[in-house]
Amino acid sequence: MSVIPIDLDLAWTNLPAMGRGLLTNIVMTFLTLGIGLFTSLLVTLARMSKNRMISAAAGLYVVFFRGVPLLILLYLVYYGFGQIEGVREGPLWLIFGSAFSCAIICLVLNHTAFMVEIVRGALEAVPAGLIEASKALGITPRQTFFRIRLPLAMRYGLKAYHNEVVMFAKGTAVVSTITVMDLTAVANGIFEETYDPFTPILTAAALYWMFVNVVRIGFHRLEQYLNRHLIADEKQRRQVVVPVNSPVSRPAPAAIGIAMPAVRGRAL
Repeated sequence: MSVIPIDLDLAWTNLPAMGRGLLTNIVMTFLTLGIGLFTSLLVTLARMSKNRMISAAAGLYVVFFRGVPLLILLYLVYYGFGQIEGVREGPLWLIFGSAFSCAIICLVLNHTAFMVEIVRGALEAVPAGLIEASKALGITPRQTFFRIRLPLAMRYGLKAYHNEVVMFAKGTAVVSTITVMDLTAVANGIFEETYDPFTPILTAAALYWMFVNVVRIGFHRLEQYLNRHLIADEKQRRQVVVPVNSPVSRPAPAAIGIAMPAVRGRAL
């Protein structure tokens, strides 16, 4: 039975370079997530607007960028815009001339399109009774949104956001196609130099796995923190509930004997 050949010395020697590549993925991930939270909220509010023109424009944005593959979007922004003379010779070249900037732009556009439906579903999941109660108490719509509706929506949409972040973190590997030196690009470079396909790729897979699981554990801790009141209530409920076969749950014969004459006396 053949065994996959893995050169541990090669993996250890190139670990610092692959670590720097992973750091690039981490920076791109959290930078995109930070920008995407803001842009997705703006597009979601536009999508939920009563103005048909604004709502239709936001809906078209979602449909387009959810349907366009991220790889094609990267090629279009990085290689395509560089062919436009006005972009190449103008101030915009400071942005579109950098592979890292183009990758961030494409990732934000793609991530925002997927986040809009998550944010909208979370906002619509907030009970309407809370909104009506805030109006009855004289709370302004702006205060209601930022202090009641948005915090609850963040809690309701945390699970879906968790899944999106995990998928997005792994999807950042595609930016290596536009010369961004991320973890995948470093692994491919080692493969081209050593002709060893297993060691660098499996090492990169292990580092991606570690990164994704750290993100997963972080979301799990955040969920526990946000739902700590529910966890406390569940623990208290378990302490109060007494098993059916427990002697405490069986009524004492003396208590029945005392209670019955009193009941008969009131009946008579």
